[in-house]
Amino acid sequence: MVTKIKKWGNSQGLRFSKELLEEAKINVGDEVNVTIEKGSIVIKLVRKVRGKYKLKDLVSKIPKDYEPKEVDWGKPQGKEVW
Repeated sequence: MVTKIKKWGNSQGLRFSKELLEEAKINVGDEVNVTIEKGSIVIKLVRKVRGKYKLKDLVSKIPKDYEPKEVDWGKPQGKEVW
């Protein structure tokens, strides 16, 4: 895709086609990380859990000695089957 950098207020901006964003799995409003790698601008989607937290950050907070165990939540309250 060939496009031009254009003036946008006091900044400069690029517009991306809907097809390009769909292929990159990026939606309008998504957060992206913009970096420079070997003289090229690289745009990567910031992956978040439920839009608020990064999984890597959450996992890093799990204590090293944590051991998961089963928890008894009591009898079913609705139509769920265990």
